[in-house]
Amino acid sequence: MRYRGDARLDTGNVQDRRGGGGGRAVALGGGGLGIVGVLVLVLFQVLGGQGGSSPQSASVLDGLGSGQSADGSELAASCRTGEDANQKEECALVADIDSIQTYWGGVLGGNYTETDTVFFSGSVSTGCGAASSGTGPFYCPADRLVYVDLSFFDELRTRFGAEGGTFVNAYVLAHEYGHHVQDLLGTSDSVQAGVSGPDSGSVRLELQADCYAGTWANHATTVPDDSGGPLIEELTDDDVARALDTAARIGDDFIQTNLGDGSTDPGSYTHGTSEQRQRWFTTGFRGGDPAQCDTFATTTL
Repeated sequence: MRYRGDARLDTGNVQDRRGGGGGRAVALGGGGLGIVGVLVLVLFQVLGGQGGSSPQSASVLDGLGSGQSADGSELAASCRTGEDANQKEECALVADIDSIQTYWGGVLGGNYTETDTVFFSGSVSTGCGAASSGTGPFYCPADRLVYVDLSFFDELRTRFGAEGGTFVNAYVLAHEYGHHVQDLLGTSDSVQAGVSGPDSGSVRLELQADCYAGTWANHATTVPDDSGGPLIEELTDDDVARALDTAARIGDDFIQTNLGDGSTDPGSYTHGTSEQRQRWFTTGFRGGDPAQCDTFATTTL
């Protein structure tokens, strides 16, 4: 994956809260939830996040814990161009966020509202409660923010055995912004909290978010920056293969078998199997059409 060297990056949609403590972390339901896309459903059930299409009336900054800061001046100074994105992981993430949100703004028009990604380290306070780096990247519907501890990308390689790479990180973010799209469209509201299983609404939410990530990836090399030129210059077959490798390693069955007690319990599935996650990302990537991502209309996930 390569970014256009002279592309201009916008750090305005990133809150850099790294280095600040977020208070006591809330465990998200135990075993294996430190993975890509902590469920909106889990956030409802455990962290007390509110559903619906309206964010909390309090300022997002009210969620900052003691010592936390949303000052992004250092990030803005170091992440200016696509060449910065080619050299630095955090700048690549800034570029990904720019691209993903520009894409969805084009697809949904006035129905899309941009939101920020929060970079944090260790723990963070959110509109859904406190969370730790062990939570993995997640979307909080109460404040409509995406949260990610950048150390998670290392964990994908060291703990999950994923190949990793720049596009893998982009896939993770695109999945989380898929949850934001679901929130804006009201899809999340239709899912009953606390219900798991292979055909559950929570699994359908996650697989749809994977498919949405694939649709963005299909268009990634044509999504423009402010100058009108493509922000992302190249996306290779190897990049896509690495994303599919990651999708396989964050399926419920893989996690329960390889990071749990070695057995699987389909009744506890909340994210879908490895095969399903790969297949729905591929559906989005090949078709490039979010309309093909209706996991709620199919009887065959």
